[in-house]
Amino acid sequence: MAVLAIDTSAAVSVAVVDDDGGRLAVRNADERRRHAESLAPLIADALAAAGLERTDLTAVVGGTGPAPFTGLRVGLVTARTLALSLGIDVLGVPSIDALAVEAVADLGLDPGDEVLVATDARRKEVYWARYRVVAHEGPHGVPVVAVERGPEVGRAADVAASQLDPPTADGARLAVVGEGAGLYPDHLVADEDAPVLPDATVLARLALARRAEGVDQPTEPLYLRRPDVQEPAGAKRATGGAA
Repeated sequence: MAVLAIDTSAAVSVAVVDDDGGRLAVRNADERRRHAESLAPLIADALAAAGLERTDLTAVVGGTGPAPFTGLRVGLVTARTLALSLGIDVLGVPSIDALAVEAVADLGLDPGDEVLVATDARRKEVYWARYRVVAHEGPHGVPVVAVERGPEVGRAADVAASQLDPPTADGARLAVVGEGAGLYPDHLVADEDAPVLPDATVLARLALARRAEGVDQPTEPLYLRRPDVQEPAGAKRATGGAA
C-alpha cells in the first residue's frame, strides 16, 4: 500500500511512498501560477510510475505552507477531496517543516544545531521559522527538529537582524535554507547545497513519522496574512429620522 504527498506551497511537488516511507515515484513542476492545471496530471503520472491505482493509497498528505492563498489552496483541496473520496486519512504537514528536515540530512547537521528556513512570501517578504535539531533519526528514519520560533512573515532584513546576530547559543551551527534566502542574498545567505523547495517525499515521511508518534496533523492552511483579494464590506445602512 502507499501514501501520496502533495505540496503546492511554491512549485508543485508530488510523491508516492510506501507505508515505510520508501520512495516509489516523484514528480515536480516549477509552476507558480498554474498549480491547478499541473497538479492532476502529476498525480496521475506519479501513480502510474509507481504501478499503483488511487485505490491502493492508504493516506494523502498535504503541505500546509505557509504560502500565498491560491496555490496553497489548490494542493490542500485536492488532498482533502481525494482522501474523502477514497475514505482514507488526510494528513497536513507544514511545508516549511519539511525544508528544515531536509536540511538536517543534506547539510550534515548535528543535534543542537539550528536551521533558519525562509521561503518566498512575495511583497518583498519571506515566510520563516527557526528550528533546533533534536536527533539525526526518529521514526521512519526522519530527522527530528523542534520549532524554536515561527512560522512568521516579515521583511528579509528584519529576519536577519533578529535571527542572525548572535546566531546560536554555545557556538552551535545555524544553517540558512529555502528559496527566500536566495531571493534576498544581501540579508540571508543560504548555506551551500541547502535545500530550496519542499520535497513531497520528505513531506510524506514526516507525516508518517508524526502519525507513528500520535501527533495531530490538521490540514488547515498556514496563510499568516490575509489574501490580496477580499470580499468587499457590506453596504452601510442609512440612519436618521423620517423627513
